[in-house]
Amino acid sequence: MNRYIVAVLVNNQFGVLNRVTSLFRRRQFNISALTVSETESNEFSRITVTFEGEEDNKQQLINQLYKLPDVCSIKELNNDNSVSSELLLIKMKNDPATREDIRAAADAFKAKSMDYSRDSIVFQLTGDSRRIDDFINLMRDYTILEICRTGIVSLEKGSSTIRKVTNL
Repeated sequence: MNRYIVAVLVNNQFGVLNRVTSLFRRRQFNISALTVSETESNEFSRITVTFEGEEDNKQQLINQLYKLPDVCSIKELNNDNSVSSELLLIKMKNDPATREDIRAAADAFKAKSMDYSRDSIVFQLTGDSRRIDDFINLMRDYTILEICRTGIVSLEKGSSTIRKVTNL
């Protein structure tokens, strides 16, 4: 199976996210990451979906997405044509026996300490999914209390924007 990232520009209205994600469900695609936010204009929202599937099925899905009335534009993104990032918050047990090792690992990844208490330390890390995964895997040697990570946010490189090709 291939991994895909698709940005969908939609009208910023009630129920649009449900209609878009329902289409993925009906086409039997599993969404592995989903981010949604307003754009530079509050008229539109941008939905970035990461999912796995076959090329033929992905193209059918995109064609079906274009048929939804609130979908304005769709852009398939990849490492060659876009800049992507993800955010991780990870809460680690603050154990005196491992504290220095955890801090050294966090420093090596340039993770930022966001909260420090007697019992836990919260780190923030941004970067591509591989970097986030590598940091989490390293931290598995210690006691992870909680993980929260965003999906991928991604913008096309250069001056082109998702709004230049619209379905309006």
